[in-house]
Amino acid sequence: MADGEEKRRAAREPVALFVEYEGADDLVCDFTENLSSGGTFVTTNRTLPVGTSVQLVLSFPGLLEPIAVEGTVRWTRGNSAAGDAGAGIEFEPGPSRDAMAGVVDRIRSGDPKMMARLLRVLVVEDNHHVAELIQQGLTGSTKRDFGSGVSFVFKNAQDGRSALEILRTETFDALIIDVYLPVVDGPKVIMTARSELGLVDLPIIAVSAGGDQARDAALAAGANIFLEKPMRLRRVIETMQRLLTPAPA
Repeated sequence: MADGEEKRRAAREPVALFVEYEGADDLVCDFTENLSSGGTFVTTNRTLPVGTSVQLVLSFPGLLEPIAVEGTVRWTRGNSAAGDAGAGIEFEPGPSRDAMAGVVDRIRSGDPKMMARLLRVLVVEDNHHVAELIQQGLTGSTKRDFGSGVSFVFKNAQDGRSALEILRTETFDALIIDVYLPVVDGPKVIMTARSELGLVDLPIIAVSAGGDQARDAALAAGANIFLEKPMRLRRVIETMQRLLTPAPA
């Protein structure tokens, strides 16, 4: 093959644009309103001339395999008062668009072969290195210790007041919280979650280097488990497994 022909073929390869939705509902809503009608607007700072072939790769936390659909840039917009820079993408009718519709139908119905069980964990820790260690450890252990059908999504707070504000508005599958926190301490957060917020079934793991005093305060407030710092990641993983595995009927 001549060098010029190789360059022309490379030029025809579609540009990949990755679109990450916050959740399944957001993708389904976008499909209902835009994608199914043959096009959508994608925010991007990349320069994409009209006529450029693109491949949109759609995903959200818990989706086992991203969705890829072929399209063509039909119009572009730079940063302006009207909105962010991006491109209007048109999807031609055909196998790619039909396949996307089928996949979205399976997502809408909650097909377990399409989506992992999503475990939302709130990590309340004022030491961001410890928070990262916990999150990386759980994420890295997912397939080995929790199965391929499980995926973690984390949210962070660095003080007790912020944690309570989050717990009042969002739902979680587990809470990992340090005992000694700025503004509002861990036991107060746990006690408020159990009583005022009614989160009596929320699995709560309290952590601290404070010894017996910290342990007693956390468990008295309503924590399920206390882990002494420095923590072994294996201990965190095993504790999460135990708390998140339903008891046999």
